[in-house]
Amino acid sequence: MGNVSLEIANLSKEFVGAKGTVTALSNVDLDVHKGEFITVIGPSGCGKSTLLRIVAGLDTQYAGHVRLNGAPIVKPGIDKGFIFQEHRLFPWLTVEKNIASDLSLNDKDVRRKVDELIELVRLKGFEKAYPRELSGGMAQRVSIARALLRQPQILLLDEPFGALDAFTRAHMQEVLLEVWRNNKTTMIFVTHDIDEAIFLADRVVILKPRPGEISAIVPVELSHPRKKASPDFQALRLKVLNQFESGEAFQFADGAGI
Repeated sequence: MGNVSLEIANLSKEFVGAKGTVTALSNVDLDVHKGEFITVIGPSGCGKSTLLRIVAGLDTQYAGHVRLNGAPIVKPGIDKGFIFQEHRLFPWLTVEKNIASDLSLNDKDVRRKVDELIELVRLKGFEKAYPRELSGGMAQRVSIARALLRQPQILLLDEPFGALDAFTRAHMQEVLLEVWRNNKTTMIFVTHDIDEAIFLADRVVILKPRPGEISAIVPVELSHPRKKASPDFQALRLKVLNQFESGEAFQFADGAGI
């Protein structure tokens, strides 16, 4: 990979409530390279979504350092795209107008970019459709296109396919990989699905239960297109599953501790 795009160093996050202090993240260190696809897995409540919110600039109350291209992240901005589990489209706007959002389709550059993104996320022919006329997968494709329109330096995805059926989810994984290959956007993708994590990622980051700490960072050195039923995929899946369940680092064949 190229230069470091995102640098997370000694990141810790606490929430103070009526019942005391809860540590959501503890001493998280992670460098993400430009154009890299990172997936994050871990049990519920381990701080996965909190990590994304901090990187997005939606939560700035934490200890440690989080930098994007060398600059501290202090607020949300168009340099950071965020996609939630639900599509959050404007119901009164068509597909093309949802993608353009507050930008005018009368602008030739905006029009061209919207048309290119509609083609990229495979929504040609649905430009004039409203969200109520779309399937869940199609709506999420609109969300992805909208996030990419402003060419963010990093795209953060918080279980965006969690509510989809298995067939739609598999299709959306392919669509997202196509988007990633074409745009070379740095991505961090949170999921509970180990197969999805391995299928998409250059590296899988595994968090321990609360407080969320990184227990392992697993490189995925499988070529694309990846086949989930292949022996190599299943062998890696077993290693990730064992690590996920144990919360302890393991050794790879080359002896490197993860």
